[in-house]
Amino acid sequence: MTNNAFANVKACVFDAYGTMFDVHSPSAQAAGGLDGKAGDVSKLWRQKQLEYTWLRSLMGAYVNFWQVTGDALEVALKAFDLYDDALHKELMDLYLTLAAYPDVKPTLEILQANGLKTGILSNGSPDMLAAAVSSAGLSDVLDNVISVDQLGIYKPDQRVYQMVLDQMNVTADEVCFVSTNTWDGNAAAYFGFNVSWMNRFGMGQEKLPGEFKAIIKGLDELPGVLGL
Repeated sequence: MTNNAFANVKACVFDAYGTMFDVHSPSAQAAGGLDGKAGDVSKLWRQKQLEYTWLRSLMGAYVNFWQVTGDALEVALKAFDLYDDALHKELMDLYLTLAAYPDVKPTLEILQANGLKTGILSNGSPDMLAAAVSSAGLSDVLDNVISVDQLGIYKPDQRVYQMVLDQMNVTADEVCFVSTNTWDGNAAAYFGFNVSWMNRFGMGQEKLPGEFKAIIKGLDELPGVLGL
C-alpha cells in the first residue's frame, strides 16, 4: 500500500553496511580460524566499528573507515585471544567483497525502472564502497555512491545527510532514506528525509529524535510503500 508521506520522492538513498551488505559474512567465511567464536567476534567487531566512528567524530580525530574497521577487528580478535596478522588480513580482505542481501539488486532495479534516482550514503571509504558495489554487481543500479570521507566526519552528523541534497540535486522531502541502523534512520529523519526504517533483524526502536514514515522488514517491501 502506498504511503502518502513518500508521494514527492524522487530519490531512494540507502545505508550500505548492514542494510545492503552483510557485515557478518567475513566472519562466517573465515569461521574455521575463529575457534567456534565467529558470531561473537563479528558482533564485537561491528560494535567497536560503530563506537569508534562516533567517538572519533566527537574527538575531532577522523581517520577513514578502512582504518576504523581494521582497528575494531584487532580489538575484537584480541578480546577472544584469536589475533594474528594473517587472520586479521584475511578478514579485512573479505570485508571488501561483502555479500549483498538477496533483496538488494531486484529492489534497485524496480526503483530505477520507475524513474527514481538511487544512491548509497555511507561511512565507508570510497575504495571500500567501490569494491563492495562492484563485487555485488550493483554498479549499474546505483546513480550515486556518497562517502563521508570527503567531509571527514561520520554519521549521524547532520552535514553527512546534506551531501545527498548537494550531490543528487534533490530536496530533503524528495528523499526516501533506508537504513537498518535505528540511530542512522532517526538522524536522517531528524534532518528531514522521509525514512523507511528496515527492521531486517527484529530490533527495537531507539529513543531518539526523528520519526520514521514507514517500517519494513525487507527491501522487497519498499516498492509497495512507494506505490510502485
